[in-house]
Amino acid sequence: MINFTKMHGLGNDFVVIDAINQHIALTPEQIRFMSDRHFGIGFDQLLLVEKPVSDNADFKYRIFNADGGEVAQCGNGARCFARFVRDKKLSDKDEIRVDTDSGQLLLRFNENGLITVNMGIPKHKPAEIPLLAEQESRLYTVSVNAMENAFGAVSMGNPHAVIQVNDIKTTPVADLGQALESHAIFPERANIGFMQVLDRNHIKLRVYERGASETLACGSGACAATVIGIEQNLLDHEVCVELPGGELKISWSGRGEPVFMTGPAISVFDGTISL
Repeated sequence: MINFTKMHGLGNDFVVIDAINQHIALTPEQIRFMSDRHFGIGFDQLLLVEKPVSDNADFKYRIFNADGGEVAQCGNGARCFARFVRDKKLSDKDEIRVDTDSGQLLLRFNENGLITVNMGIPKHKPAEIPLLAEQESRLYTVSVNAMENAFGAVSMGNPHAVIQVNDIKTTPVADLGQALESHAIFPERANIGFMQVLDRNHIKLRVYERGASETLACGSGACAATVIGIEQNLLDHEVCVELPGGELKISWSGRGEPVFMTGPAISVFDGTISL
């Protein structure tokens, strides 16, 4: 039997498992079973809390998509990770440092109950995203169904492409997102964001997540959209990102600086599952 907690960050839902105090060795097939919303538990991503690998870290944070594949970053999951270790009394610190496969994250509890995540420094070079492009640009183009699509690209520990749209409601997120997510221009696939700029401090965003389809919220996607919007001189340095599941506050000072994301994390229920 495996003990788990179901959580969500703005409707982006997770199963979080303490892999320190119980032995966890899950196969991709078992993860896919657990993610099934009819026969399993149901989640966008599975999060594991493990012992740290670095001397200065408190935990290691591992993330698995619903398709069973492991990924390196998930911003909404990071806030849920922080809430989980506090609720389960694994740590009483106001700020915790966690190892991930894309570097370390700093997670901070605010007095208002929200959690701020230092999401690290964005990477812009095509090879770092990764993106098949000869040189770095603020706008790239890709052809899908004989239509040219302009997008910005950045890595927030995972690859993101962001397309500016006029109206988020009428954008074909499912079709275009699916076509772009696995396009050959992205060697490791990519999360595809669709951004509607309302003003210099406010955007609407929908994200087709790599390996998970469209979700109600994507924290790293909100960071990526803000970074790309700032790079394209569409946005100021403090941005409210309105996602289908709710709002995140994102701040970024510019090149070479980390991105900070602030938002909620909610525990829904605890349970056990037999595999």
